[in-house]
Amino acid sequence: WAKGHYTEGAELIDSVLDVVRKEAENCDCLQGFQICHSLGGGTGSGMGTLLISKIREEFPDRMMLTFSVFPSPKVSDTVVEPYNATLSVHQLVENADECMVLDNEALYDICFRTLKLTNPSFGDLNHLISTTMSGVTCCLRFPSQLNSDLRKLAVNLIPFPRLHFFMVGFAPLTSRGSQQYRALTIPELTQQMWDAKNMMCAADPRHGRYLTASAMFRGKMSTKEVDEQMLNVQNKNSSYFVEWIPNNVKSSVCDIPPTGLRMSSTFMGNSTSIQEMFRRVSEQFTVMFRRKAFLHWYTGEGMDEMEFTEA
Repeated sequence: WAKGHYTEGAELIDSVLDVVRKEAENCDCLQGFQICHSLGGGTGSGMGTLLISKIREEFPDRMMLTFSVFPSPKVSDTVVEPYNATLSVHQLVENADECMVLDNEALYDICFRTLKLTNPSFGDLNHLISTTMSGVTCCLRFPSQLNSDLRKLAVNLIPFPRLHFFMVGFAPLTSRGSQQYRALTIPELTQQMWDAKNMMCAADPRHGRYLTASAMFRGKMSTKEVDEQMLNVQNKNSSYFVEWIPNNVKSSVCDIPPTGLRMSSTFMGNSTSIQEMFRRVSEQFTVMFRRKAFLHWYTGEGMDEMEFTEA
């Protein structure tokens, strides 16, 4: 993280910003930036957060959307994951507008359980993430009946500025062979979309409450039916929604479905159960930081212990 954020990343950041600037100049109406990175390693977390803060300086009025892969509960690639993730989240809280929280283990679970894959590759995981990404931005790219864009999402999903970490899901998820047997109806999409097994991060929405949520439907459908289903969800599961925000589900409908499907839906929820992700990282962080394990790698790059304490 220290290398990515302070030493090696800082040397490269100017050339990266030049590329960003060129891309931004080609835009007619720039809405914001999407950054995909992992928080476990050094580059995605250290340099990723550096890039976010630099873009923030240069384009303060544009949306900053991140797709952040958190360290998984059981699977760990690097020993110092908790350090990297904690330092990154500290940055994301301040500099990002919306964070979609992902983690590999939850994605693997979806591949095993729902898609019935025996040995899923990173390609399969990326495919899951990309369907969600395309769902989030489809209203910017296609004509739609009920529009939503990154800014509207933020307005509808973020009750307090620091609480911008969302769980994402997508429906319909079916295994490759059984697509043709699926009757796609709006109630069915709704049911799968709100299902806890469908969330792409290892936090269980049943352990918390939804502050807000957003449902983006794609395909030929009536907005009336979508609204009915959303009301239905809120009335039946009212204990899972906070009572101080009435009607807290935003829905939008886009006319063009993704390739190969008649209709689909993307889910984003701002749930209090996302704290499970943070708590897990924080516990692992504390265990190592108490003993000051591995700290010399960070202090050697010019970091201070205070930064860890602060994060």
